[in-house]
Amino acid sequence: MTNNAATGLTSTNPLIAYPRYKKRIVRKINGFTLIEVMVVVVILSILAAIVVPKIMDRPEQARITKAKSDIRALEAALNLYRLDNMIYPTTDQGLEALVSEPTDSPEPRNWKEGGYLDRLPVDPWGNPYLFLNPGTHGSIDIYSSGLDLQSIEDDLGNWNLE
Repeated sequence: MTNNAATGLTSTNPLIAYPRYKKRIVRKINGFTLIEVMVVVVILSILAAIVVPKIMDRPEQARITKAKSDIRALEAALNLYRLDNMIYPTTDQGLEALVSEPTDSPEPRNWKEGGYLDRLPVDPWGNPYLFLNPGTHGSIDIYSSGLDLQSIEDDLGNWNLE
C-alpha cells in the first residue's frame, strides 16, 4: 500500500489512487428558480395572447361545417327515400318521413323498414333542419336558419354548400 502524504491519496495499487478522507457528498436539489419560472410564464402568456384570438374564431366555423355535413346526410337519405318511393316526402310530411313512415297522403309505396335515419339531427344552434318540397332553390330545399332564425342571407342549405 502506497501513501502519498502530499496528495492525501492512498492505494494498494500505485496506478489507482483513492482519497484518504472521503468527502461528504452533498446532493444538490434540482429545481427551477423563481426567475426561470417567471420567464416561462411570460413566454406562455405571449403565446396565449397570439394563439387564443385565432382559436376563438373557430367555433362558429365548426358549427357551419357540422351543419353542412348534416344537410348532405339529410339530402342523401332523402334521395334514398325517393329511390324507394318514386317521390320525395311532402313539406307537410317533412324530414320526419325519414325516421317514421308517413301515414298521410301520399303514402310511400316501399318505405324502408327501420327508416332512413335513426333520428333527425338538430342544427348546431339547437334548431330543427327545415325542408321544402318543392324547393325555391331546387326540387327540394334542406336548410338551417342559422343562429338568428330570421334573415335568409345567412341560411345554410343544400343549394349553397360549396
